[in-house]
Amino acid sequence: MQGPTTSIPISDETREKVRAAFAAVPRAGFLPDVVRHLADADRPVMVGWDATNSQPSTVQRMLELLAVRPGDRVLDVGSGSGWTTALLVHLAGHEGTVIGVERVPELVEFGRDRLAAANIHAEIEQATTGVLGLPASAPFERILVSADLGREPDELIGQLADGGRMVAPVSGAMVVTDVRDGQVQRRHDDGLYSFVPLRED
Repeated sequence: MQGPTTSIPISDETREKVRAAFAAVPRAGFLPDVVRHLADADRPVMVGWDATNSQPSTVQRMLELLAVRPGDRVLDVGSGSGWTTALLVHLAGHEGTVIGVERVPELVEFGRDRLAAANIHAEIEQATTGVLGLPASAPFERILVSADLGREPDELIGQLADGGRMVAPVSGAMVVTDVRDGQVQRRHDDGLYSFVPLRED
């Protein structure tokens, strides 16, 4: 059962890094041409195949909570059009590694094409049916989940390195999960969020 929610504090340094990532990676480059005029709107935008490019203010908050550090290995679950993957690359820097995983084959190709067009180096892998995340490529210091499983994505906790963090929407709440010395700590950030369902099949 979810406890009381509070707004999780974010450092000024983290906020500035996320703002810089947004400035460096324009959303428009990761939207289909027909909806590119909506790039500056603070709203989710359909990109096809029943998927959305998430609302920028939501993405901003998730990235602030994730607090990616230079050199981190990062997994982007539900990478969609590739925008969050690109933002994570900027945050992790040249020393970092970012891997996206996406279930819809057409979105895998779209995201790869958009990253290549932006000259951003990251992998987007095709998800394996019945497997959540990329256990074979674990561990990761950071995991971002951009779809709602409707429950805690516990399978991903085992893919976190010690000292790692996952940010994921769970039934409309934003949950920050930290692993320290084998112990799992969960915090619920203030606010309600709406995401497309995270498919497991």
